[in-house]
Amino acid sequence: MTQTQPIPQQIWPDDLAARYRQRGYWRGETFGQMLRDRAARHPDRLAVVDGANRWTYADLLARAESAAGGYLTLGLRPGDRVLVQIPNIAPFFPAVFGLFLAGLIPVYALPAHRQTELIHFAARSGAKAMVIADRHEGFDYRPLADLVRAEAPGIAHVVVIGEPGGGHVPFDSLQAGPGLPQVDPSSVAFLQISGGSTGLSKLIPRTHDDYIYSFRESARICGLTGDSVYLCALPVAHNFPMSSPGVFGALHAGARVVMAPNPAAETAFSLIAREGVTITGVVPPVALLWMAAAAKTPHDLSSLQVLQVGGAKFIPEAAARVRPTLGCTLQQVFGMAEGLVNYTRLDDPEEIVTGTQGRPISPDDELLILDDNGDPVPEGEPGHLLTRGPYTIRAYHNDPSANARSFTPDGFYRTGDIVKRLPGGYLVVQGRAGDHINRAGEKISAEEIEDHLLAHPAVFDAAVVSIPDEFLGERSCAFVIAAEGASPRAPELKAFMRGRGVADFKVPDQVVFVPEFQTTAVGKISRNVLRAELRSRYLKETT
Repeated sequence: MTQTQPIPQQIWPDDLAARYRQRGYWRGETFGQMLRDRAARHPDRLAVVDGANRWTYADLLARAESAAGGYLTLGLRPGDRVLVQIPNIAPFFPAVFGLFLAGLIPVYALPAHRQTELIHFAARSGAKAMVIADRHEGFDYRPLADLVRAEAPGIAHVVVIGEPGGGHVPFDSLQAGPGLPQVDPSSVAFLQISGGSTGLSKLIPRTHDDYIYSFRESARICGLTGDSVYLCALPVAHNFPMSSPGVFGALHAGARVVMAPNPAAETAFSLIAREGVTITGVVPPVALLWMAAAAKTPHDLSSLQVLQVGGAKFIPEAAARVRPTLGCTLQQVFGMAEGLVNYTRLDDPEEIVTGTQGRPISPDDELLILDDNGDPVPEGEPGHLLTRGPYTIRAYHNDPSANARSFTPDGFYRTGDIVKRLPGGYLVVQGRAGDHINRAGEKISAEEIEDHLLAHPAVFDAAVVSIPDEFLGERSCAFVIAAEGASPRAPELKAFMRGRGVADFKVPDQVVFVPEFQTTAVGKISRNVLRAELRSRYLKETT
C-alpha cells in the first residue's frame, strides 16, 4: 500500500505576493498560455532544432496538446506528479509542455540518475507516471524505469519516447482529448531537484508565476530577441539551461532552441556553425575545454555573441581568456535551483565580468550576508548568503527537517554559499559553507557517498572530501579505512558504487587508503571537521 504524498505548493505571504503582482513580476501567465501565445504570434518560426527535427512554434504546440490529451486519457489527473527523465532531444518540449497544459507536475530527473535517485524522487513526490526516452548514448532507460516502477508501485504508467518496449506507452500514441483544464498560475508548475548537500536531493516546487518571471527577466538581461539562437549544451533539466535564460527564456523571446546531445567541443562547434548559434551556457570545465579546442577547430564560431559560464566558480584567469579565445562576450551566472540568479551584464566593464559572479536580476531580491553569529558583515567581507524574493522558494516539498535547516522564520533561504558583496551589488563567490562537492556543476553530498562506501563489507570507515581540480572545479576524493583483514582496491569500490545504482558523477574520482582517522576515534570531532583535516592533509602532501 503506497502512502499518499501531499500536493506540492509554494506560498508567499499575502503582502509580498501582492507586491510582486503589483510590480509586474507575477503576471498570471502559465507555461501553457505562454506557448499558445508564441504559437499564435509566429506559428511558422522555428522553435526547436534537433538533428532532422526542425519544429515550428505551431508544430510544438500541436505536439504538446496531443501529449496533454494523451496523459489525461491514461487516467492521470491535474495535480498528479510525473517523473521526467529525458535527455537533450526535441521531444523534451512537447513532453513537458503537455504536462503543463494538462495541469500535471513534472518532477525533473537528469539522464545520469539511476534507480537510487529515481526511487527517492518517485517516493518523495508521490509520482503516478514516468516519461522517459528509450535510449541515450548507449544506455537503455526502459529497464531502469521497470526497476523504479517495481519499487514505487504508485507509478501506473511509463511513457516512452522512441521504441516503447513491453508494457510501456508509446509517446507518439498520445492523442489530443476533448478539453484541457484551466491551470492556476500561482500553482506549482514542476518539481526540480536540489543539489543534495546533505544526502539525496530535495524537491523544489516552482510556480508558473515565479519561474516565468525568472526566465522572462533573464531573457531581457541577456539580450534575447526573436533572432537569437540558443544552444542547449548542458542537460536540459538543469536549472541553468532551462531558465538562465535557457530554453524557456529563448522560447519566451520567440527565439530558436538548438539541442546538443552532449557538450563536447566538436559537437557544440559544429552546431554553432551550422545553426548560427548566438548564445549558450556551460559550466567552467566545458568552457576550458572549448577554449583549448577553439584554436584548432575548422568550424566558424563567429555567430556566437555570448558565452555564459555558471554552475561553479569561474576563476578570473580563465574568464579573461574567453573573449580573445572565442571572440564573444563572457557572461558569468551564479544562481541556484531554489531561486536567486545573478548575472554580469553584457555592458559591464571587463574587470566586473571576469572578477565577479554578477548581481541579482530583481530589485526585490533581498540579500543578507552574515557572519557565523548571524550578524551582517561589512561590504566587501565574506559571509553566509541568505536570500528571499519573487522567485526564490520558501519551502522544499514534503521535507520538514530540510525546511527547518534551510529557511529562516521570516522566509530567507540559507544558500550555503560564502560570498562577498561589492559596490553596485555584485557578488564574488568564495565557496560553500558545508562539505558540498561541486563537480563540474553537479552538486554531490559527501555524506551520501560515504554511506554507499560504508555498505561495502571491506570498508571500516570512509570520509569523502572535495579536492580542487583545474578542469572540474572540484573532484571527489574518498579516504577509506579497510576492515580488518580486508584489502579492497579502488576499482572494486568504484564498481560497487555503480552497482548500487547511483549516478556516475557521484562515484569518487579518487580513492586513498589510510590506516586510521586520527580525529574520530571517540567521535569527539564532527564529520565536517574530519573532512576539513583530511582535505588539508591531502593538499599538503601533494604540493
